[in-house]
Amino acid sequence: MNHIDARLAELGIDLPTAMAPVANYLPYVVTGDLVVVSGQLPAMNGKVAVVGKVGTDVSVEQGQHAARLCFTNVLTHLRAACGGDLGRVKRVVRLGGFIASPPEFTEHAAVMNGASDLAVAVFGEAGRHARSTIGVPALPLGAAVEVEGLFEIG
Repeated sequence: MNHIDARLAELGIDLPTAMAPVANYLPYVVTGDLVVVSGQLPAMNGKVAVVGKVGTDVSVEQGQHAARLCFTNVLTHLRAACGGDLGRVKRVVRLGGFIASPPEFTEHAAVMNGASDLAVAVFGEAGRHARSTIGVPALPLGAAVEVEGLFEIG
């Protein structure tokens, strides 16, 4: 067991089975020492677990939980990209977050902290990353949040 798997166990996180892509794209691409993980939804057991718009149907706290679920799904694909060894991850370079919300909602950053805080909890200082977070009118399958990532591996 590498140090990242040990850290996941300490945090009580068991990575889920990857949800199949919902369209014509790859869940991840490895190029050189970078891994790009496509946007992941807050899925559990192959189904989107948090649906609706944050700020109306979904609270900020529920949105944070959704972002955390998204990041665990990102980690599932990252593990596959690393040949099963998350110990190869040198750095979380960037996360991108998409928050389904009404136009007047302004707490996107707080919602995305669900993913960012988990990245730091799992990878320590190497988990600190650049980030963009935007509000959108709708996401695939009615998801409340979607998270994508860029990682450096060795």
